[in-house]
Amino acid sequence: MVLDAVIVVLGFTGLIWGADKFVFGASALARNLGVSPLMIGLTIVAFGTSAPEIFSSAASVVENEPELAIGNALGSNIFNIGIALGIAALISPLKPPKSLFHKEIPALLMVTVVTGALFANLYIGFFDALILMSITVFFGYKLFRNRVKSTGLPEIDDENLMHMTNARAAIYLILGLALLVLSADAIVQACSSIARTLGVSSAIVGLTVVALGTSLPEVAASAACALKGHHELAIGNIVGSNILNLLAVLPFPGLFAPVELDPMLFHRDYVAMLLMTLLLAWFCYRAIKRNMMIGRTNGIILLSCYCVWFSIMAIQM
Repeated sequence: MVLDAVIVVLGFTGLIWGADKFVFGASALARNLGVSPLMIGLTIVAFGTSAPEIFSSAASVVENEPELAIGNALGSNIFNIGIALGIAALISPLKPPKSLFHKEIPALLMVTVVTGALFANLYIGFFDALILMSITVFFGYKLFRNRVKSTGLPEIDDENLMHMTNARAAIYLILGLALLVLSADAIVQACSSIARTLGVSSAIVGLTVVALGTSLPEVAASAACALKGHHELAIGNIVGSNILNLLAVLPFPGLFAPVELDPMLFHRDYVAMLLMTLLLAWFCYRAIKRNMMIGRTNGIILLSCYCVWFSIMAIQM
């Protein structure tokens, strides 16, 4: 099991580094080919930031461990709100923008409720995947339309990016993609081995170990944004990531490995995710209406909620 743990750590390192190199190479190649910064942001960068969850979930399905993918999605969302946002609020009180509660928060709530409705029969299948994919297409269209209408989009001014040749960019792209695929597969196999050794379900490993590893970029990004005073990015990073976790990860099991869910995934873990999502929405609503901040007390509450959920899960194991 020690070897499996080492493989997991190395796999997460490869997953995060591979996503970074994939985005870097793809962005440079797209720029050299004349693709606008808008399209780079909407496609390559958006995919890259969600690549750890997407690739680890795809690998889980290939290895016939669909519950690991589902646990990863739920666990990542719980971790993002409880730990990533909780830590960000402890570092610096956050002021959510008004647009957040009118656009992104309703979208997150809708996706969360739809996911619950699909989970209610304790089965994820092809029809469920189609519903989630349809919502993804709808949100993608809305995002593209709104971004096209907007002005003042930032240009890509990275010196390394500007002087990257097509050949070198392609090497980074291929290397990053290969690392993503290989690291995700290694993580899933090692985590499955750990689950068998400990006698726990793969869903538990997905909820904890895999969710923590794939959520590290969100933790780092939110903490950095809080330190720099970028409140909108700190909160928006979590909200956007949680939406993508449900829409981009859950269709994999439904399409390629339909599965009957462990009742605990719905009654304990989905309910925990729903309650923490509602708590996040309430904090944002109150802060906007009363011109307040999501302060350190709120951060402690979020961290405490995560600890309560984790403790309940540990006791039931």
